[in-house]
Amino acid sequence: MSFLALLAALGLEQWRAFSWRAGVERAFVRYARWIERRWNGGTTQHGLLALVAAIAPPVLAVEALYLSAWLAHPAVGLVLNVVVLYFMMGFRRFSHAVSAIVNAFKASDLALARRALASWRGGGVSELSSDDVARLAIERGLVDAYRQVFAVIFWFVILPGPAGAVFYRAAALLAEEWGPSAPGVEPTPLTQARDEFGRPARTLLGWLDWIPVRLTALSFAIVGDFEDAVACWRTQAHLWSREDGGLAIGVLLSSGGGALGAQLGGPLPVLVGEPDVRPELGTGEPAGPDILPSAVGLVWRALLLWLLVILLVTVANLVP
Repeated sequence: MSFLALLAALGLEQWRAFSWRAGVERAFVRYARWIERRWNGGTTQHGLLALVAAIAPPVLAVEALYLSAWLAHPAVGLVLNVVVLYFMMGFRRFSHAVSAIVNAFKASDLALARRALASWRGGGVSELSSDDVARLAIERGLVDAYRQVFAVIFWFVILPGPAGAVFYRAAALLAEEWGPSAPGVEPTPLTQARDEFGRPARTLLGWLDWIPVRLTALSFAIVGDFEDAVACWRTQAHLWSREDGGLAIGVLLSSGGGALGAQLGGPLPVLVGEPDVRPELGTGEPAGPDILPSAVGLVWRALLLWLLVILLVTVANLVP
């Protein structure tokens, strides 16, 4: 059942991604901001209560709806799984965003590549070279593929019904929305209070990431350069101590860079919201535009590996 739902949702997303689909995510972000305005007392305790208040209603509602659909008929439950996964996963966002940047480089249009990157990840891009654009695109692509595909698949399979997918995406959005101040910004009492308020959301996301991010890194190693991916993962992941995912993102980018045989991270021009110094992850030469298609291929192969494993487990459970 899980395999069929995943396959149908991924196929539906690749066939057609309706623009109103992102409205669900925007509605939840508005809901999270409303809760923050009313619950943010500047303490971790307030943040914990707000976290429960934000996550529990959508997760419980989806699970209740799924149980009702399943009791009505298993086929109805399957359809609901497909619909929820269609809204929760975002593989098309990653693949199409990278494709737009690749096409801009093919046309030798750096300005267009910068605009495509800016519309995808935000932040200043005017000072970025072609290698910088490619590097940031690969980094954002690996993180988005993990946050919106691999981790969603993992928690969908682990928890009953579509509640796991909703739980993870809600936790990831809250950790981002209630995130810490940008690196390099002088802390103030207001930003410090907000950091404390968002700490429970970031802690929860760290717990939820612990297993799936390592499975994703292992899959990158299997479908890429295994030796380099594992070596970079073991020796470099801890270097990425930034607040935007910390060790989990370090595991992801170091293994991804090693699997690609390219160097990610490293210094960038001073941008809004970016730290002055970023550790170098991966191996080989710094990633450039020529590595972008390989990064897309790496994610596709890893996704196919996950689907194959889920299929094998499903078949094994059906055999008496």
